[in-house]
Parts: sequence; C-alpha cells; structure tokens
Amino acid sequence: MNILVTGGAGYIGSHVVKELLKRNYHVVTLDNLSKGHREAVTGGVFVQGDCGDAALVKELVREHGISAVVHLAADSLVGESMTRPDKYCQNNLGNGINFLTALAEAGVRRFILSSTAAVYGEPEYTPIDEAHPAQPVNVYGGTKLMLEQILRWYERAYGLRYVSLRYFNAAGADPGGRIGEDHDPETHLIPLVMQAALGQRDKIVIYGTDYPTPDGTCVRDYIHVSDLAVAHILALEALRDGGPSAVYNLGNERGHSVREVVETARRVTGVDFVVEEGPRREGDPAVLVAGSGRIQRDLGWRPRYGELEEIVRTAWEWHRGHPRGYGG
Repeated sequence: MNILVTGGAGYIGSHVVKELLKRNYHVVTLDNLSKGHREAVTGGVFVQGDCGDAALVKELVREHGISAVVHLAADSLVGESMTRPDKYCQNNLGNGINFLTALAEAGVRRFILSSTAAVYGEPEYTPIDEAHPAQPVNVYGGTKLMLEQILRWYERAYGLRYVSLRYFNAAGADPGGRIGEDHDPETHLIPLVMQAALGQRDKIVIYGTDYPTPDGTCVRDYIHVSDLAVAHILALEALRDGGPSAVYNLGNERGHSVREVVETARRVTGVDFVVEEGPRREGDPAVLVAGSGRIQRDLGWRPRYGELEEIVRTAWEWHRGHPRGYGG
C-alpha cells in the first residue's frame, strides 16, 4: 500500500511515519506545520499543505497511487477546545469532512482515524472498554466522536472502511533517539517533568492530592508512542486483508499516578526537581485506564514498552539530546 499520513510531522504522526518506513511502505506526509516539525519526518515524500484542501488531496492520491490514509491532523488541546469551539469544529470536523469527501471521490477505501479516549467523558467504570458510553465533556472529544460517526455514514455510502484508534495517554519517544515530543505550549505531564529535570522549569505542580486513589493524585494509562505507531500498521494491514471497520482503545491497561510519574522521573534523570501541590483542575477524572483487550484479540497487538520506567527513560534520552526540541 501507498500511504498518505496527515499530521505526520507531529508527535504521534512522526512515529507512525517512521514505523511505516521501517516496513518499506511508500509514505506521503501531508502537514501544514502549524504544530508539527519538518525535522520530525524521517523519510518518504513530504508535502506542506492542509488536509482540507480537496484539490491537493486528490492530486496526491492520483500522483502517488494512495490506497490508504492515516489521519492524525487535528487540534487536540482540551482546554482550548472549550474556549475556541469554532476553531475545533472547523479544523477537526470541517476539514475532516472535506478530507473524507475528497478521498471518497478519489477512490480511497481504507482509512485510519487518530481518535481519543476523550470521547468517553467521565468514566462510569474502569478499565474503560469500547462498550463504555461515549459522552464527551469537551469540544475536542466531541469533534472526534462526531468524525467517527460520520465515518460510519461514509462507509455505508462510499464503501470507505475504517479503523478508529482511541488513544489514552501517549508518552515516551523513539528508542533510537531520532524523534520525540516537542509541543508549544507543552501540556503533557512526562515532557513537563523532563523540562523540570533539565532546569527549564522551576517546578512541577501536582493538581489535586485528595482524589480517591492510593496516593491521592490522578491515575492515568500511559502508552508508549512507538506502541501506538505499531497499532496503526496492524490496523492498516487488517483493512488491506479485507477486515471490517472497527473501533479500538489503545492503552497499557495499567494506571500510574502523578506522584508515580514524578518519582519515576526523579529516579531516571537523577534530578531532584521541585514539586509543589496545588488544587484540583476542573474536569480531571480521578482514574482513566484503558481496556485494550479488543485490539489484542482481533489484531494481536501487544505493548512492547509496558513499564513506566521504560517510557520515561526514552523520553529523557530524547529531551536530554534535544533540550530545545527540534530547534536544537
């Protein structure tokens, strides 16, 4: 298959591109570089542009014989989505619909969607499996769920089969040290503690220490970004082999608290950075842990980096080697 990857210059996208290239796929990356980094794309064809540009999408499909798509281009900041719903509806939904329509008209019939555990909202039970009610409590999760619903209609009308991958907390970096996580602004816990260890932040704040968890801090399911990338390959190959459309959770099925992450980072980095306790943030559930049994049963996916220390160590190696991110 010749694969078009949107958002392939971003954190997760660049790892997907790297994994595809390792397996000798012909890869075309389409990214507008509003958040991604050209330096993160390790090979293949790179095109700077927008997935909502229907003419460009059709041209790329024709020129490169694209037979499948991995769609990772989206805005993904939960807080911003609540203050700028217009931006998220336009970029995630409006551009998403334009993109799907262009693909359908160009004859592409295989589609992998980068989705999110945010579609579930406040958990009614954990681990959260795919049968859990989807009741998003933020605009970001809402736009992803709506795009999943739209995919069902496109399959019915145009035969566009799809796999939607609902990520939990992506973390870590390429074990080879070539690519990693570089966001501006940075909102994810593990890169924030890496910055504290490098002296780029004067402290880390733990938001909420009175949750009903073993140590009072929030518990999250961290999944290594390279394990996410492999799941995309398995999903593509399942569609190639005639498999049905599906929705899968992606997580390690193990929860780690904020305090555990902080202490693991101190141990891995050898730096005793400053940590302060603060009040809870609105909308933070106490526990979010994935049930990933479905993709394990259907596609044989297994996380290779299941230990938190492994995940943090790969992040540290990348951040230590790239203290200014892709800027140096």
